[in-house]
Amino acid sequence: MTNHNKQIFKLSEINRTQKPRIEGITAIIDTGQGLPTTKDVIESAANYIDYCKFGWATWLIQPKNLLKKKLKLYHSHRIKTLSGGSALEAAIIIGKTEAFLETLKTLGFTAIEISTGVVNISSQEKSELIKKAKQLGFQTVITEVGRKIKTEDAQLKISDRIKQIQTDLDSGADYVTIEARESGIGIGPYDEEGKVKEPFIEEIVAKIPSQKIIWEAPLKSQQLWLITRFGPNVNLGNIRPTDVIPLETLRIGLRGDTMTKFLAKK
Repeated sequence: MTNHNKQIFKLSEINRTQKPRIEGITAIIDTGQGLPTTKDVIESAANYIDYCKFGWATWLIQPKNLLKKKLKLYHSHRIKTLSGGSALEAAIIIGKTEAFLETLKTLGFTAIEISTGVVNISSQEKSELIKKAKQLGFQTVITEVGRKIKTEDAQLKISDRIKQIQTDLDSGADYVTIEARESGIGIGPYDEEGKVKEPFIEEIVAKIPSQKIIWEAPLKSQQLWLITRFGPNVNLGNIRPTDVIPLETLRIGLRGDTMTKFLAKK
């Protein structure tokens, strides 16, 4: 496997975590791309990708053999795979939760996302799902806190989010994602212009270790703010595959936005 981590000419000495990472995670979102596109992403950026989430239920309506090939390709480059939590929520709605979890495992997904963006289940029921996922042998269990509908999400108090995050972690979740959807606009930690709501984030990290949080940050401005605030090894999710390399240059000070902060003359 090609080592993409080595700079052709070393300009940055930033101490980035290496795979398999437990922090400094980059989680991309696959919204149904074909195998050639997946191969292109792997060839150019595999060493900077830790997780690939197959967005919501996109993979369910594509050819099974394509899914299998993509899973195998990601896994061969040490990229863990998971289905978007919305697919599991659909299974909860129709009463096929356990069968769906077992199907995810049989297909070969190595991680799982457990979300409550649409369904209304108790914290206890969510905890039981986390424990079930652990029992089934998923390598990483990621939960998500927040609602998909903006008006519903806006009604969630930050204190209630913090309580749910802590409950998820106590139940065995490895990470908790903060819902911001694919747009990153007007939901969760971002306002209607996509700008970071700083008090929102600061209140959460005052109670929860930042290493346990994956911030959905599809926009460059959001990535920049989070990297500036938490450093190059902040966990970021909902990253478009084409944005992985630009994001990595932000992380290590090889883009104008972070260059003066992270680079220093010897």
